[in-house]
Amino acid sequence: MDNSMPVVSKMFCSSTPTALMIRRRPMVVNGGGFVVTDFNHNVVFIVDGCGILGSKGELMVKDGEGEQILFISRKSPLQGGIVQALSTRNKWNGYSMDYQGKNKLVFSLTDPKSCIAKGAPIRIHIEPKRHCKNWDFEISGSFGDRDCTIIDCTGKIVAQMAKKQLIGSNDFYHVTVQSGCDQAFIIGVMAVLDNIHGESTRCL
Repeated sequence: MDNSMPVVSKMFCSSTPTALMIRRRPMVVNGGGFVVTDFNHNVVFIVDGCGILGSKGELMVKDGEGEQILFISRKSPLQGGIVQALSTRNKWNGYSMDYQGKNKLVFSLTDPKSCIAKGAPIRIHIEPKRHCKNWDFEISGSFGDRDCTIIDCTGKIVAQMAKKQLIGSNDFYHVTVQSGCDQAFIIGVMAVLDNIHGESTRCL
């Protein structure tokens, strides 16, 4: 039975749980961002941020071959007119990219941008709309502590992150993605969280 839940592409869904290792690149090395490997040290994803792209609020996820697969951009309240300006949250949009470089919106993520919304959940909406009414995925826990979980709207855990115990550094952590879940999508979410927290993908 196929239980895959593609967001970017079905090719990034595995039939078994997959542990991915994330290693942050210093800003002085290759412009920051991070590299994602499997536990055999094969590079499976590369994330570029401001240090390489040169633009604030823009992120790029590439596959292990360096092909661009997911472009993510932030839309601040000031960019969205009066209604958006009254909001206390920034919105991030993720676009899948085909071989011609065309973009298609596949998810949006809202995050609290002020103390007013501090502690509010970070929720993700998938495009096109799925069976969930208000949101498709929710992030709980602390990214800064490398201890957070992504659940779907039924409460099922789809991904969990934790520190690499033997290294004990925030520059190295791993994410376990459950079977059927789109790994490229999960790494895209990690990239947004990294930027929100002012880490490797953010401009100095």
